[in-house]
Amino acid sequence: MKTFLSIGTGPGMGYETAARFAKEGFRVVLAARREDKLRQMADALKAQGYTAEVRTVDASESDSIRSLVSRTEAEYGSVDVLHYNAAVMRNESISVQPHDSFVNDLAVNIGGALSATQAVLPEMGKRGTGGILLTGGGFALYPHPDFLSLSIGKAGIRNLTLGLFEPLKEQGIHIASVTVSTVVSPDSKEAKDVGELFWELHNQPVDEWTAEVSYPG
Repeated sequence: MKTFLSIGTGPGMGYETAARFAKEGFRVVLAARREDKLRQMADALKAQGYTAEVRTVDASESDSIRSLVSRTEAEYGSVDVLHYNAAVMRNESISVQPHDSFVNDLAVNIGGALSATQAVLPEMGKRGTGGILLTGGGFALYPHPDFLSLSIGKAGIRNLTLGLFEPLKEQGIHIASVTVSTVVSPDSKEAKDVGELFWELHNQPVDEWTAEVSYPG
């Protein structure tokens, strides 16, 4: 059974993307800081007959991410698909946001994505196959002054994806993002649409791989 690891699993896009992969026979490992919320999502997946596991992780700490990936690989043999969905949705302008919280936001919004990518690459490179999926955002294209740490983080997600797309493709690894430019609520059409787009990206033939799709299109 292939393994789908979701870091920063929330009740919207994170859950629906995991559910979409679970539907295709993947074991899904849901990871975030709050175990109680993860248990609810895992139970919902199990009720549908899917295989779902729960792990805790601090997406702002690279050691925590590396440990999560290492444990997942040790238990299940590989991480076939990584989905990085963690983000701090802080509504503060640069004039009021403290330096420490700004730096911590970036540690989650882009630093964690880098750490997770670095953590899964060695084993994916050995196998010559794998998928790295990153949740992007419209603020990467149109930054908002009241969501500056999120805007910079999503710009980083986009550049990480585009910058690594070709070199990882040469190794058989598909890195891609969905740039989401709308509000997405739990159990919504939008959340399910994003999950479907991530599945379609993963399912592309190698000669049709793309680095980014936008939602709404």
